[in-house]
Amino acid sequence: MKLRFHGDLAELQPGIGILLQEIGAREAEDGLAVQVERSSEGDLEVGLDQANTKAYIRYSRKHQFFRALGLLVQHGTNGEAFQIREQQHLDTVGPMFDLSRNAVLTVDSFKLMLRKMALMGMNTVMLYLEDTYEINDEPYFGYMRGRYTQAELKEIDDYADQFGIEAFPSIQTLAHLEEFLKWEPVKEYKDTKGALLVGYDKTDELVEKMISAASAPFRSRKIHIGMDEAEELGRGKYLDKNGYTSRFDIMVSHLDKVLEITRRKGLKAMMWSDMFLKLASGTGSDHYDKSTQIPEEMARRIPKDVDMVYWDYNHTEEEDYLSQIAQHQPLGCNLVYAGGVWVFNTFGVNYGLSLKASDVALNVSKKQGIREAYATMWGDDGMESNPYIALLGLQFYAEHAYTEGSPDWEKLAERVKFCTGIEADAFLQMKYLDETPGSEPDNCKQSNPSKFLLYQDVLLGLFDKQIEGLEMSAHYAKVEQDIRSRRDADAKLDYIFDVPEKLAGVLRRKSEIGIELKRAYDAGDQDTMKRIASEVLPEISDAVKALRAAHRTQWLSMFKPFGWEVIDIRYGGVINRLDTASQRIFDYVDGKIQRIEELEQERLLFSTTNRFTNKGVGWSSFYYRMASPNVFFHVMNPF
Repeated sequence: MKLRFHGDLAELQPGIGILLQEIGAREAEDGLAVQVERSSEGDLEVGLDQANTKAYIRYSRKHQFFRALGLLVQHGTNGEAFQIREQQHLDTVGPMFDLSRNAVLTVDSFKLMLRKMALMGMNTVMLYLEDTYEINDEPYFGYMRGRYTQAELKEIDDYADQFGIEAFPSIQTLAHLEEFLKWEPVKEYKDTKGALLVGYDKTDELVEKMISAASAPFRSRKIHIGMDEAEELGRGKYLDKNGYTSRFDIMVSHLDKVLEITRRKGLKAMMWSDMFLKLASGTGSDHYDKSTQIPEEMARRIPKDVDMVYWDYNHTEEEDYLSQIAQHQPLGCNLVYAGGVWVFNTFGVNYGLSLKASDVALNVSKKQGIREAYATMWGDDGMESNPYIALLGLQFYAEHAYTEGSPDWEKLAERVKFCTGIEADAFLQMKYLDETPGSEPDNCKQSNPSKFLLYQDVLLGLFDKQIEGLEMSAHYAKVEQDIRSRRDADAKLDYIFDVPEKLAGVLRRKSEIGIELKRAYDAGDQDTMKRIASEVLPEISDAVKALRAAHRTQWLSMFKPFGWEVIDIRYGGVINRLDTASQRIFDYVDGKIQRIEELEQERLLFSTTNRFTNKGVGWSSFYYRMASPNVFFHVMNPF
């Protein structure tokens, strides 16, 4: 499609050239005339006349123009007249990229995501940076972790600004700093394994350096200061030095110091709100406790000029969100919502839960006057997944922002196809990596078998009892075929399905092999055992090698290389253990050993969070617990 723009294009021109190339259009003198106008009404308007000779775009905020540009090309290509008028019901909407759990997006990959966001009409992006940014005089901060340079962050910010997207940092100024505090040379900053030693002059100096370094590359004056999940605060070195002090007192005192810094630097701070709800709850640890009430004294001591970001990723009932919002009201702070597109701790995306929970949450937020929402994509335990396969989820958030109620699925599907080049149904296949037989509807209990069935040991079978009686092999055979059948070799992002397809192929072979092996051993069926050792396990090993190769290619095209070594080691563990399993079986059937002790062991449930208690097929948060029940590491003093 050829376009010729008229109007004040000074601030738009750089972004126009980039996005037209992204969607296969271009500017030309003989192109369709497009009148571009600023609107004072706040709405977005785009249309094409009956004669297919004139089009118009009216917008009030820069990012709205680029959504409108996408809508014009999407609907105008067929030459039929149309008119679209949209009101933005969320003033601020965008993703939070987790750039701290090994998967640090390259600058080019980040730019690709920004182009997709611009087409969607998103206008903000939060960069979650625990220690993956540079701080002068702190060489261990982000050491060997793929940290961004100041120049890289500025390049990301400059690129985002072309589309009216506000980029800003989300850092940690209290806890979640395990990867920095693990280094012996910085032990003076350390209270516990992941929490800073607050109330200490050098820590205060470090926090100021963090805030200065993280905010310097960005135009935005917003900064997220973290402070979530700080349950261990004051329970390590702080306790030794100061004796018992309530966590609330410690936290508020530290918050006051952090906000003194942000105010002085002209920054507007936001923070996660969960710790205040936890500290006010009867248990001291549950921020979803509906009986929690913020005491008047607590509310009085919490500063009002910090935005509170309440996060909820998995509730699917309206009353849960209404309760959370009501609990925050005594704080007197502006409230922001953070939901999730579930790439957490899996190879896929839990779209069933993500879309269901986000739909309810965003509808409640809009009705309750919450005007700012973020789609988090956490990379817990090393990030086997990636944000590219979560683009359908981001599109869902974008369409919610421009819809009074819930988005129309057919229109959303058309939008995601246009913005990403991938069919919505192809994205949805990612959910079936974990939405398996035995799962709750929409996988609302967050089972993640795609990960634990890959990493579990064939001889030890830690999850075999969890999946006993379920047709996992048949399920993954279907998933493999369904992903393959929906792929489009002409789509630029088609390669993102290489890993899911190959993983399904591995799990088709591997998911139930431990059960079959144990059954054959117990029955004394040495022929079956020999066939497994000589044919099946080597075939699985070859499939894992192919999966690893595809995953390596994908990782190195999206992320910096730092962190890949973790996934590489995990794949190596799977392959080596398959080899050992074969050798152990051969030794047994050849009479070299009298028994296989691993197969002598009774199979027990991994946890009570399983299908037998209506909790889905099972969940495990950590690779090292999936791979072995034995000691991976042992820390005498975790603080």
